[in-house]
Amino acid sequence: MKKPDNLKRVIVDFKKLTPEILKLLVDKYPDGYDEDHIIEFRNAKNELVEAVEVTTEDTKYLVKVSTKLVQTMENYDEDDYEDFDSDDPEAVQDPDIEPSEEQDEDF
Repeated sequence: MKKPDNLKRVIVDFKKLTPEILKLLVDKYPDGYDEDHIIEFRNAKNELVEAVEVTTEDTKYLVKVSTKLVQTMENYDEDDYEDFDSDDPEAVQDPDIEPSEEQDEDF
């Protein structure tokens, strides 16, 4: 039988992603995560949430999966965050998502 852990559990949306948590994700999933790594659960609003898990000494983070998360992990460079505190949620910016080709270009 699995022993219960006493870790604090935190659900992290991309908007609240910090450099520290991003580094933990990249270290744990250097080639990205796949279906086997994704945990599904229902939140307080009974919505189905998909997340990947990383842990520190005292906290288990469930980071919600998204296209932004995948792109940010793929483009991760530790140097990009050296001027920020490791717990600064403003440090991790939305990745540049290619505009769709259907958009009209202004000339």
